[in-house]
Amino acid sequence: MQDFLEARLAERRAQQLYRYHKLLTAAPGPLAVVDGRELVTFSSNDYLGLATHPEVIAAQQRGAALGAGATASHLVNGHFEIHQQLQNKIAEVTGREAALLFGSGYMANVGVISALVGRGDVVVQDKLNHASLIDGGRISGADYLRFAHNDVAALEIQLQRAREKRDGKILLAVDGVYSMDGDTAPLAEMAGLCKQYDAWLMVDEAHGFGVMGSNHFPCAGSAAAAGLDQDTAPIIMGTLGKAAGNAGAFVAGSRALIDYLTQFARTYIYTTGMSPAVAAGNLHALELMQELPLRETLNARIRYFRQRAAAYSLPLENSTSAIQPLLLGCEKTVLAVSEQLQQSGFLVGAIRPPTVPAGTARLRITLSAAHSEAQIDGLLSALATALQSVAVPV
Repeated sequence: MQDFLEARLAERRAQQLYRYHKLLTAAPGPLAVVDGRELVTFSSNDYLGLATHPEVIAAQQRGAALGAGATASHLVNGHFEIHQQLQNKIAEVTGREAALLFGSGYMANVGVISALVGRGDVVVQDKLNHASLIDGGRISGADYLRFAHNDVAALEIQLQRAREKRDGKILLAVDGVYSMDGDTAPLAEMAGLCKQYDAWLMVDEAHGFGVMGSNHFPCAGSAAAAGLDQDTAPIIMGTLGKAAGNAGAFVAGSRALIDYLTQFARTYIYTTGMSPAVAAGNLHALELMQELPLRETLNARIRYFRQRAAAYSLPLENSTSAIQPLLLGCEKTVLAVSEQLQQSGFLVGAIRPPTVPAGTARLRITLSAAHSEAQIDGLLSALATALQSVAVPV
């Protein structure tokens, strides 16, 4: 076994795909000490700056007085009043009848898909879906169809195939906002096709929850921004480790959906419940989402970043979200630019296969409401210099 492990690791290093842990002394705010050096981080998913908000931290510390952990699964003896309060708040924020807590977005996606479909059914997914959606589809045992990224015509062909092939259930699962490209799914058109072909729409709101929404539900996510409600987007998954700045995940929908998942989602039933401290921190984070103009501040930072990047002629992707990818293609180039940025005092993620398709290695720049315009200016200046030094045309 040791020979096998060493050979695969050597192969990964030779391909410029080896990953290692960076050591943080505390959550980025967005300044952080990384591997012993203070850096401005543009690699975090803490889009609203709530991970370091003193009120959220204080709420989490108060929650810890209830116990260090839930001690068992939610259905055995691990469900606290604070869990129910958090689920009620999520339902309120998303405009759904009910919600259910999960340990992570990965656990939620795998558990929900496996509970809803199986052998004799069909799962249809975007080719750039998050790994947790892809794995959930594979594990479920349902037939598995994929379509070209955000291609509504290609999606309809697959829905037609699914309906002609099977009399069973059809589940369309997509990311609302794509984590590596920052673009948004055409959810209104997808919902229309689901109605036409009698399919269920599941939207992963990991990167939409808290930062997108409608007038009535400003933090609900990309489905709400697309004008969809509980009937047209019946299954919403969101994470609490990104815009909420904490940990865990949820599924929101009808009371019947949540009751069903409570009975049949194995990744909910057979695992220890969320710690009461985390639940308390999440609850206050959601309250601050509703009370403070954090989303407006984030949108202002996104606009400022794109305007200033245009002045440098940086070849950004067409993203209006907090995720601003800069495709460089070559893994070696991405690593070189990322290293130069770090030497200049900025931490930006170097994203390589298999996280993204081969030939699309990129810098994944993520913005937060906590960033200042001066920090954004500093990053862009350092980025332009780094790209010139490695002969990347701008």
